[in-house]
Amino acid sequence: MGDGAVPGLVIDRGIPSQLARVPAVAAAAEDHGYGGCWTGEINHDPFLPLLLAAEHTTRLEIGTSIAVAFARNPMTVANIGWDLQSYSAGRFNLGLGTQIRPHIEKRFSMSWSQPVRRMREFVTALHEIWSSWHDGTPLRFEGDFYTHTIMTPMFVPEPHAHGVPKIFIAAVGEAMTRMCGEVADGLLAHAFTTKRYLDEVTTPALLAGMARTGRNRNDFQLSCPVFVVTGQTAEDMAAAAVAIRKQLAFYGSTPAYRKVLDLHGWGDLHTELHRLSRLGEWDAMGSLIDDDVLAAFAVVAPLDTVAAALRERCAGAIDRVLPAFPPGLPDEAVAEVICELRGLPAAAGRSRP
Repeated sequence: MGDGAVPGLVIDRGIPSQLARVPAVAAAAEDHGYGGCWTGEINHDPFLPLLLAAEHTTRLEIGTSIAVAFARNPMTVANIGWDLQSYSAGRFNLGLGTQIRPHIEKRFSMSWSQPVRRMREFVTALHEIWSSWHDGTPLRFEGDFYTHTIMTPMFVPEPHAHGVPKIFIAAVGEAMTRMCGEVADGLLAHAFTTKRYLDEVTTPALLAGMARTGRNRNDFQLSCPVFVVTGQTAEDMAAAAVAIRKQLAFYGSTPAYRKVLDLHGWGDLHTELHRLSRLGEWDAMGSLIDDDVLAAFAVVAPLDTVAAALRERCAGAIDRVLPAFPPGLPDEAVAEVICELRGLPAAAGRSRP
């Protein structure tokens, strides 16, 4: 590993959910040295693009960040997770999140209650189902929210040699984070997260959860998106900063994320952002994100030092980073940053094996 690289750091990227774009983007991500690619559940299904990504790559991990757990049930998710793990030869990571109550009840027409307990049971049920398929054990799962007690041979999928997918859970609050440390293989942190919040809130809660079940931090991955303000010119950096200030203002107006601002003593900022959001004053909201707030949530650095700044942000907390580079940054510049993050020569990430 080259000088300055963070040992074991995986560099990920998002891929589009539009199916026609997936093959080229996934192949390019592998060419540029990314370790994994993730799809979210926004306006498209999060699983279908991953089948194409697996087909057009050979080593790139694939994952959902996130699939909405409570819009589904453990059996349907177990099926698709099993198939994607088999087809990708063991490269699939199942990322799950709760969404929020109004969307679960009013958009998906599904039940919502006790999200931490429900998510714990969802993950436990997944493992029970996969165990019944892999080991032939009788399926006898009876919980408070899910019951799976029938599995006849006709409905057991064909075996494969790639194990079961790793399960990542999206978490911001301490209770969900502790539960994640108890039962999951990884945590998906929100982009609206600071290094201080990771160090003082997320990591202690995660370790507390692991201690309850005797788990090892070295066997767990914390994945985190990181906003990046960079560019080839000062004008490029200024434009990137404006865009990210607006995005931070949007997240900062959301009550669920106020706790991150409160940690820094910026609770009043949330109050004002929330007020302006209710008035639709989106441009004015961005102007409230000053340089200190921007630097807390984003890596702000010129192109020649941005890899070092990202390494510093990740060190000691983040195992998988998804850098959100400015959309106008040329592919060649991104590839060089990725190579530097991996501790490789600049040309090393540009050719397929």
